[in-house]
Amino acid sequence: MRPILLGILAAFFFAFTFVLNRAMDLAGGSWIWSATLRYFFMVPFLFLIVSGRKNLKPLFIEMKKHPLLWVMWSTVGFGLFYAPLCFSASYAPGWLIAATWQMTIISGSLLAPLFYEVINTENETILRKGKIPFKGMAMSLIILLGIILMQLQQADQLSLGTLLLGVLPVVIASFSYPLGNRKMMDLCKGRLDVFQRVLGMTLASMPFWVILSVYGYFTVGLPELGQTLQSGIVAISSGVIATVLFFQATDLVRGNMQQLAAVEATQSMEVLFALIGELLLLHSAPPSLVSWFGILIVMAGMILHSYVSHKKEQPTGNKIST
Repeated sequence: MRPILLGILAAFFFAFTFVLNRAMDLAGGSWIWSATLRYFFMVPFLFLIVSGRKNLKPLFIEMKKHPLLWVMWSTVGFGLFYAPLCFSASYAPGWLIAATWQMTIISGSLLAPLFYEVINTENETILRKGKIPFKGMAMSLIILLGIILMQLQQADQLSLGTLLLGVLPVVIASFSYPLGNRKMMDLCKGRLDVFQRVLGMTLASMPFWVILSVYGYFTVGLPELGQTLQSGIVAISSGVIATVLFFQATDLVRGNMQQLAAVEATQSMEVLFALIGELLLLHSAPPSLVSWFGILIVMAGMILHSYVSHKKEQPTGNKIST
């Protein structure tokens, strides 16, 4: 239950991303600075946390073992996740981006065959190739049905261009985030805590953000003060608090694809939190009766997903230790 609660709490802080990114875009800010400033601001906060826990040296030792893998999967998990998300804010409202982002519920499940699952029994530990959790995916589809109903009232107002530029980048991000996160968990194998891993991934993704910021400087100029401040808020809420909470939740269920899918399903709550944020801060139109019905379906789907994901399975696979 604790990983699920941590996942929901992470979703609350992640929702700041969709609301504030949309607000920055409406104010004329570039998506490039919305993306890069978040990760630049994350570095000092995370550095203080990790150094305060006296865990910097183990992190740098771990990063030196596989520097190219750190750069590659951190760029996938952070760069190809957040840059497309910010790009979409220029073409679609926050509610649509938040709703489309729930593709990560299914994306994470579809990635299962790329990883190995660790199963601990009374007398042995079994390693087997991950399988797509079809029962959990069925519950995920219920969640997505609720999300579709929530957005049905606005869907007919969107042009094809908005759908392509506002939705497809988010679909890319929905695969990149769980892929980069899981690959880094496999690479670290529990040797680093969640604060170390987030700082390490942030540092390893810096080449991507530096290149993007240089491009932004020559194309749109420097960001204004308002966008800089809002990006700082996103960095603290989504980049530090939400990311640490979510990674902590996934660490607690590392090696169990069923429960990992359940934790990732909690991110559907971002839609509800983003909807409330847009109503309060951006004065968006309130949801219709059909949308509220979709919210209830999302809640029911999350409960069912959690139940199915925690049912015990008979372990089969390759024994790796006794």
